[in-house]
Amino acid sequence: MTQARFNIVVIDQDPVRAALIREGLADAGHTQVSVIGEVHGLARRIEALAPDIIIIDLANPNRDLVEHLFQISRMVDKPVAMFVDRSEGGMLEAAIEAGVSAYVVDGLRRERVAGILDMAMARFKAYADLRRQLKETRDALEDRKKIDRAKAILMKSRGIDEDAAYRLIRSQAMRTGQRMGEIARMLIMAEPILRDPPEGET
Repeated sequence: MTQARFNIVVIDQDPVRAALIREGLADAGHTQVSVIGEVHGLARRIEALAPDIIIIDLANPNRDLVEHLFQISRMVDKPVAMFVDRSEGGMLEAAIEAGVSAYVVDGLRRERVAGILDMAMARFKAYADLRRQLKETRDALEDRKKIDRAKAILMKSRGIDEDAAYRLIRSQAMRTGQRMGEIARMLIMAEPILRDPPEGET
């Protein structure tokens, strides 16, 4: 059973099914649950409620409604669990692309809500960690490119070797508390001044 207690938004146009979800969440200890039965202005209402997780329940989904909800899912950086009674071809792939953390096709059962909630949270966290790691890797590669270019600028402008240029960038980063990549970026921006200093300066 889920230990953490979440602020949950349930999107369901059927009040009976929404009540079943509420009961399933209450069984797991979740009492901070808001139900939205109207999709008009949905993104604004979700933003105002600031949920930890979103549950979407569609008894008889049509493609236009599902696509609209997929767009909402892309916009909010939150775990999304979607229950549908049936699914047209390509919907599962579209759900994954939209960032839906759990897409359950065989209908809603009250006793399954808490477990699927846990699964959606775990999948969202794993995906968020993967995105963070990917961003860190990309940033590190970009920093490395900038540092290499900044070293070349320093080597040319100061007549020093590569190791000395690297040490200069590193010492400046340590002094200012900035990343070496940020110091390198500033050196690159200053390259025209370093290459062509104002008259009377060396």
